[in-house]
Amino acid sequence: MTNDDIARAILDAGIYVVLATADANGVPWASPVWFATENYRELYWVSHPGARHSQNIDVRPQIATVVFDSTVPSGTGQAVYMTAIAEQLSDPAAIEHGIEVFSRESVRQGDQEWGLDRVTGEARLRLYRASVQECSILDPDVPRDVRIVVRP
Repeated sequence: MTNDDIARAILDAGIYVVLATADANGVPWASPVWFATENYRELYWVSHPGARHSQNIDVRPQIATVVFDSTVPSGTGQAVYMTAIAEQLSDPAAIEHGIEVFSRESVRQGDQEWGLDRVTGEARLRLYRASVQECSILDPDVPRDVRIVVRP
């Protein structure tokens, strides 16, 4: 299995991505959010615009993320680390595409469909997207502090 295959398998199996954001003063904040992706280059999630991570993204869109399986025994885990540019989607075409991706994954996991009405207008939640800039994993064949870049 190639490193690209490992990264894709982790993202395919992942349910939550941890967002690492920072406010205007650089104060960090980490938040797990349920996510969906269709191409490994863009991650979608829904959040309240008043949430701390959402407010941080408004002022500092550069984020880091990690997807991992927390159920495996110590020392056997693998993760995908990403840097990305995050944003609350406002373009109607981008929202429509993103909510289709998000809804498809929601249904695949046995949950409900999502429509535009749940992330636009008077809805409490909004749709966000992280556009992946760099993606890496820990190299399984070298010491744990070495990461290699993979193609998203």
